[in-house]
Amino acid sequence: MKLSNFNFELPKELLAEYPSEHRDEARLMVLNRKDQTIEHKLFKDLIDYFNEDDVMVLNNTKVFPARLYGNKEKTGARIEVFLLRELNSETRLWDVLVDPARKIRIGNKLYFGEDESLVAEVIDNTTSRGRTLRFLYDGSYTEFRKKLKELGETPLPKYIKREVEPDDAERYQTIYAKEEGAVAAPTAGLHFSKHLLKKLEIKGVNFAEVTLHVGLGTFSPVEVEDLSKHKMDSEEAFINAPATSTINKAITERRRICAVGTTVMRVLESAVSSGRTLNEFGGWTNKFIFPPYDFSIANSMVTNFHTPKSTLLMMVSAFAGHDFIMKAYEEAIKEKYKFYSYGDAMLII
Repeated sequence: MKLSNFNFELPKELLAEYPSEHRDEARLMVLNRKDQTIEHKLFKDLIDYFNEDDVMVLNNTKVFPARLYGNKEKTGARIEVFLLRELNSETRLWDVLVDPARKIRIGNKLYFGEDESLVAEVIDNTTSRGRTLRFLYDGSYTEFRKKLKELGETPLPKYIKREVEPDDAERYQTIYAKEEGAVAAPTAGLHFSKHLLKKLEIKGVNFAEVTLHVGLGTFSPVEVEDLSKHKMDSEEAFINAPATSTINKAITERRRICAVGTTVMRVLESAVSSGRTLNEFGGWTNKFIFPPYDFSIANSMVTNFHTPKSTLLMMVSAFAGHDFIMKAYEEAIKEKYKFYSYGDAMLII
């Protein structure tokens, strides 16, 4: 499989600028791999495909307001700073992306907030992920994090050209988000409403929560034709004992196990035992899944519609079959499904 196998024409108007009005009323395309059929539903119809003791695996990461706007010392130039990763909480060292990057040099200071109460100094200009900043702040670590949250903005993906609106803080977050650390939402999970989760629970469906803090690497373009040469950025992930036992029981009982999102699939496949069951996990994963690939844990998945040549499209192609996915995407474009973070959903069974 080459990069060019994952290219297709995506009309600009199908990129979703806004989420659907009600979470569980986004459209849902259902792909049945065995029968090679495609059905058109609403997301709330998901419940019809699951039975008692089936398991849905959710990523409970929580997006933090990672986009800050500051001004450069002396010139006052406006600089966007995107927080990628905290390197050291004591010294307040962070990996960041800055825009425009060409204006920033080591030793430059950036000021944030109208009162300029938060200052950062550029420490390193050469990391593969952008820049390293040290925040200079007199208060406690708790106060510092509070300040970041206060000054930060919901990090909507760059393809959304409109201004961030008050609703985005809630809508660009799953309703089960708990563990703060992601700079992008695990978007397949955005379609679950409290009502739908309750109905699934009443039906006897079990839930297992894992954590993968989504980084921007998930969206990094693949720039090599030979996919085996592409390197994914590492992302921090955790699977605890209750989740492993719920999932392993379902494996033994041959239940339907659904990975809600590509992030869930990646963390599950990063923790497979030699007996093809799930291990507990805590650490970093740079797992890159592309066809052909033999999946060990989940036998169904919920995902959004992804952009051409993305690693996410490669993973769903590995899961559903390349030709079947490309046929489904052709149909999605014809039927005007919405793509990307705020877009519609797909269930692959």
